Order: sequence, then structure tokens, then C-alpha cells
Amino acid sequence: ILTILGNSAVLATAVKRSSLLKSPELLTVNLAVADIGMAISMYPLAIASAWNHAWLGGDASCVYYALMGFLFGVCSMMTLCAMAVIRFLVTNSSKSNSNKITKNTVRVLITFIWLYSLLWAILPLVGWGYYGPEPFGISCTIAWSKFHNSSNGFSFILSMFLLCTVLPALTIVACYLGIAWKVHKAYQEIQNIDRIPNAAKLEKKLTLMAVLISVGFLSSWTPYAAASFWSIFNSSDSLQPIVTLLPCLFAKSSTAYNPFIYYIFSKTFRREIKQLQCCCGWQVHFFSTNNSAENPVSMMWSG
Repeated sequence: ILTILGNSAVLATAVKRSSLLKSPELLTVNLAVADIGMAISMYPLAIASAWNHAWLGGDASCVYYALMGFLFGVCSMMTLCAMAVIRFLVTNSSKSNSNKITKNTVRVLITFIWLYSLLWAILPLVGWGYYGPEPFGISCTIAWSKFHNSSNGFSFILSMFLLCTVLPALTIVACYLGIAWKVHKAYQEIQNIDRIPNAAKLEKKLTLMAVLISVGFLSSWTPYAAASFWSIFNSSDSLQPIVTLLPCLFAKSSTAYNPFIYYIFSKTFRREIKQLQCCCGWQVHFFSTNNSAENPVSMMWSG
């Protein structure tokens, strides 16, 4: 419910402000699409299976569920990676160079992200890797337990970990460390000035928001990745069902975090949410809805 309501609000805000969206904000919209897609395509089936105390639908629905999870999961990871790279380029480039990141460029990047994610999602269907039920039996994913005795499966999971998890995660960390260093140097240069320029404060705020989005995703999926990696080299029976269930649930909760982060850090998003609430008949007090009153730079990454 939180995922669908929160990300629907993000998408509604993006549609309403479509003419004002900056090119990097399209990645924020793409992230919301991936999150809400995961919730709609997967969660109802998992909830029904939980109530049934067993997986519903047989092998076909298991493959469907696992494919959707892999598709949207990789898409989210690669979108966060692209956000970090573009944020790094914008932070470390002059204003004229940062403007070269056009909407068409980002649209091409988003298309590549979806094609890349789809490629990895269909590979188990064509014989490289496998899909199967989770050890606790009420959801499906990559069949981790088959990899410790299968060269086919092991090569797939190793490649997937490197190209869809480790490399994007290292890229995200490197980009935000570079941004943090840039912001630190900027603050050192103005430390003798009594008043810190608004641009420097805004840069720090936008960077913190982007970092929290990435940290929320990575921290949510890390326990699941650890449990899955354990299953590669050990029998899944060596872990209690609750040990495999909790990381899975925690990973899926990652789809609900981002709208709350946007609400805390973005004045634009808060203002638009209040307008949506008023349109729904809720009595909410707000002062202004004039988007032009906000610094245009603050629109970026506001979702």
C-alpha cells in the first residue's frame, strides 16, 4: 500500500510538472515506475501465497514472479547507478557542460537500462541460470541452491553479481565519494565567509537526498544478497526458513522508501502532494503553489 500510494504520488507529480521536469528527474520517474511495477506485478501473488501457506499457481506463476522481481530489481539498481553518475557529472562540471545532459540523452539511457534489465531477466528462460521457489516456499526468485553443484548456474550468478550488483554498487559509492569530496572542498573555500551561499547549501541537500535513496536500496537488498550468496555454497536447508524470509521481506520494502525521502527533502514535492490532497477533498493548509518561486536548480532531483 505504501509503495503504490507513494510512488503513484511521485508519478502524478511528474505528470503535472512534465513541462518543468529537468532531464535528470526522468531517472527519478523511472525509479518510481520500477518500484510500483514490482509492487503491482508481484506483491499480490506473494500475499495470497502467504495466506495459503504454499505457493499458488504452479511453475508458470513461479517463473513469472521471479522474472518480474529480477527485471524490476536490476532496473532499480541500474537507475540508481545512472543517477549517481549523472549527479557526479553535474556536480563536477561547469553550468554549460551540465546542460549538455538533455532529456533525449536520459531517455536513451533509460531505454538502455530497461533493455539491459530485460536481457538479464530472460537469460534463465533460455538456459543460462534457473528460476525456482524460495526456501520458505511462498515466493520465487533465482534458484540459488542449484548453483553450488552446477557450472551453468554458478557462471550465471557470478556474472550477475559482478555486472548487476557489485559493479553498479561500487560505481554508486565512488560517485558519491567524489561528490562529497567536491562539496567538502567547496565548503573549505568559503569557510571564512560568514554566510554560506544558497547554492552550496542546495548542493549539499541534493547530494544527501540522492545518497539516502541509494543507501536505502543497497541496505535493503544487502541481507538478501548475503543469504542468497550463502545458498550458492551451502544447502538451503542449513538456514532456517525465517532466516531466508526476513531478508526477502526487507528487500521488497525498498520500494516504499523513496517517496518519503522526496517528501522530506523536496519543497516542490511537498507542495504538489498538498495540492493532490486538496484535489482529493482533504483539507490541507499551504501557502503557495507557484513553482517559479523556487530556485530552478532546486527542481533537479526533486522528483
